[in-house]
Amino acid sequence: MLDKMDLELKSKDWKEFDLKEIFPKIQRGKRLKKADHQKGKVPYVSSTASNNGVDGFIGNSEGVRTFSDCLSLANSGSVGSCFYQPYKFVASDHVTKLENPKFNKYVYLFLSSVVSRISEKYSFNREINDTRIKKEKILLPVNKDDNPDFDFMEKFMRDKESKLVAKYKNYISLNINDLNHGGGVIPLSEVEWLEFEIETIFNIRSGRRLTKAEMKKGTKPFVGATDSNNGITEFVSNSNGSEDSNVLGVNYNGSVVENFYHPYKAIFSDDVKRLSFKEIEGNRHLFLFVKTQILKQKNKYQYGYKFNGTRMNRQKIMLPVNENKKPDYDYMANYMKQMEFKKLNEYINTKISSTIHA
Repeated sequence: MLDKMDLELKSKDWKEFDLKEIFPKIQRGKRLKKADHQKGKVPYVSSTASNNGVDGFIGNSEGVRTFSDCLSLANSGSVGSCFYQPYKFVASDHVTKLENPKFNKYVYLFLSSVVSRISEKYSFNREINDTRIKKEKILLPVNKDDNPDFDFMEKFMRDKESKLVAKYKNYISLNINDLNHGGGVIPLSEVEWLEFEIETIFNIRSGRRLTKAEMKKGTKPFVGATDSNNGITEFVSNSNGSEDSNVLGVNYNGSVVENFYHPYKAIFSDDVKRLSFKEIEGNRHLFLFVKTQILKQKNKYQYGYKFNGTRMNRQKIMLPVNENKKPDYDYMANYMKQMEFKKLNEYINTKISSTIHA
């Protein structure tokens, strides 16, 4: 059943407008070859349809185009993918910024979904070049004067955000209500810790080599030896013996020792080992706890000193133990649940505060 705002949206009159009428500042990003990328923390936005268009993080400051508080529109690749970018980012030549200084976050979010619909006209063989983008038209709800009703767009998106915040609040209460959130888990400093070799805790399995030339485009995550995007470097349709889920992917090459939890089905590079618990069925909270303990070993390993199979087997990590001196998996899981609750609560409260005061 449609709620009040959805019904109002359906009852609105809509009219066609030139994209350049809505966005007075339209500019394409600048080409930056992969080989020229410098390591850094500034989002690099390109033509991917995932991760809000972010294709990595770089430190380049010269020979690039930096934008913020605007929409990014993919001209090629995932043509028509459109995202709101509230932060400073470097734009590749595969995206165009759409900017109107008068718009706030909510208007931009509404417009991003409308603009992305132009993707239906394009494909990998038909890109959105500079000439075409200036001729593009989009449909927008209008007010009584037949002008774009930006007030309505903002109100509509605020309503959507408010409903999502309420939904997440409900998630917290339903899924983490088994803990005394005021301090039901003993602090880390007050439990006993012991060393364990990784091979005594985990089954360790190798990934499998898959070259760029062999990759077939698809939706299945391909996990490589990167330190970002949860280890995902591509999306493919290939299948091989490395296909797995509910595992920790640990890099023994590339960004050595970096590791990520993968609850979904993925295939793994030969530069990544797959770890699953030997004695129990691992869950998200357990994997995330152990992830941080493995990551503490990063300083030992560099590109010239790989975290290979033998070294990984023998590498010791510290874990909390129970009265039997065995890894206390219940404690680890509950500790991470409590941390999750705190972080989610902080986020939700921030969102509520920003919604009220915006």
